[in-house]
Amino acid sequence: MSKINIKPLADRVVIEPLAAETKTSSGIYIPDSAKEKPSQGKVVAVGNGLKDEPMTVKVGDTVLYGKYAGTELKLDGGDYLIMKESEIFAIV
Repeated sequence: MSKINIKPLADRVVIEPLAAETKTSSGIYIPDSAKEKPSQGKVVAVGNGLKDEPMTVKVGDTVLYGKYAGTELKLDGGDYLIMKESEIFAIV
């Protein structure tokens, strides 16, 4: 798990996207131009939540989120997403 130096505010989380599949289940390799944007990742930083809504996710959780959720962020040489907890669909 990545150790990054960032503290999200309020109900925001920082997610490290998991790598997209590089080949199909039948063994066909997928070119970079056709790969789907990953929609699963690992939570690496969590805000304190809102006054009446404590955070549900915690650092280390693997989560599912929407294809276009969050804002891309480059930090310490890595690619991350920062989004509100409400943009996360599920913990897996």
